Amino acid sequence: MTVDVLQKELGLTYLCGESIANEKEIDGCYCGDLLSWVMSRAQAGNVWLTVMGNINSIGVAVLADISCIILTENAALDEDAKKRAEENDVVILTTSKNAYQLAAEISKVI
Repeated sequence: MTVDVLQKELGLTYLCGESIANEKEIDGCYCGDLLSWVMSRAQAGNVWLTVMGNINSIGVAVLADISCIILTENAALDEDAKKRAEENDVVILTTSKNAYQLAAEISKVI
């Protein structure tokens, strides 16, 4: 499944990266907000569910080669982070759901 298919299935909202979402394959999901923990445990191709919308999150996403970041609970995305995400082809989406609710939905479709 690609990020664009997941976005449509779950009604997520793009914050950036919509034009490349059809190129990003998903093979799992990781939930976490402690960046060093996520960096060492998230797998390439994972969807990352977090409330961390800062520039450091973009670095972690690039290093871990995740398919996209989904900001849960309407967490904000910093402008610096958005710019860095666009420069590094990181897809970011948002939802009002919490990580548990969204992970449960993701597990049903991937």
